[in-house]
Amino acid sequence: MILATSVLLSQFISNVPFVALYLPLLSHLDPSVERMMAPAAGSTIAGNLTILGAASNVIIVQNGERRGTAITFSDFLKAGALLTAPNLLIYWIFLAVL
Repeated sequence: MILATSVLLSQFISNVPFVALYLPLLSHLDPSVERMMAPAAGSTIAGNLTILGAASNVIIVQNGERRGTAITFSDFLKAGALLTAPNLLIYWIFLAVL
């Protein structure tokens, strides 16, 4: 649940602010290794899913547009979903084994 929440919410507030806000909430729960690694994994791959998932994506897309190469949100999402889905599965399996 923490992994999925990390991926989804990182799309709206970017990955670094999400982790900064979410970790204090998790530390009040059981601070196990799995609970601390799940937001790290989820927010990391969140940058692969959409342009808004990581600030660096926005910067790259803006620089590309200035140089005449446009990457649309839907083009990024198509490629990003193909990368994010298997990564999410691998992280989920890894965290389940911990």
